Amino acid sequence: MQMVSAAERKHWTVADYMALPDDGKRYEVIDGELFVTPAPIADHQRLVFALGRRLATYLDAAPVGEVLLSPADIEFAADTVVQPDVFVAPLVGGARPRSWKDITGLLLAAEVLSTSTRRVDRTVKRRRYQRAGVAEYWIIDGDARLVERWRAADERPEILSDELVWQPDAAHEPLRIDLPAFFASALDG
Repeated sequence: MQMVSAAERKHWTVADYMALPDDGKRYEVIDGELFVTPAPIADHQRLVFALGRRLATYLDAAPVGEVLLSPADIEFAADTVVQPDVFVAPLVGGARPRSWKDITGLLLAAEVLSTSTRRVDRTVKRRRYQRAGVAEYWIIDGDARLVERWRAADERPEILSDELVWQPDAAHEPLRIDLPAFFASALDG
């Protein structure tokens, strides 16, 4: 993830973000700081798709929200717009959100680590998701084949390498993901 030079630095707003060119790059503004990310590699996208598919299947049986994938414009403040790789937005009045503006909170945000995003995903974005009250934030590390799970009040992550259990609503059975099988399937071994 790249930051702008000191000469270009300013306090960015969502309005500034919306005026950026559609040039194929992925932009995010977090607490007024602009971040630019190159296109992800294939394994990153495989993990995003595999996680999205698992969450979608689960949410069909436990309809508490909708899973979506980036690109997306999730605004947490006038100076913060993020694009989580995978996220679950709560239902709005019992229905799926109709626009990004309808999404005012997240049940889950997940970022798949890349070389260019590793530091920002683990620090800047994690802290921002926690401050926004995101119930769970998962950092998916395909190289290490593990998930770092953060909750809003956590000071340290829970490191998961065997099984990931997610239960956004006590009325439904939890989602259980066998992590070795998940990574093997998504990454061909």
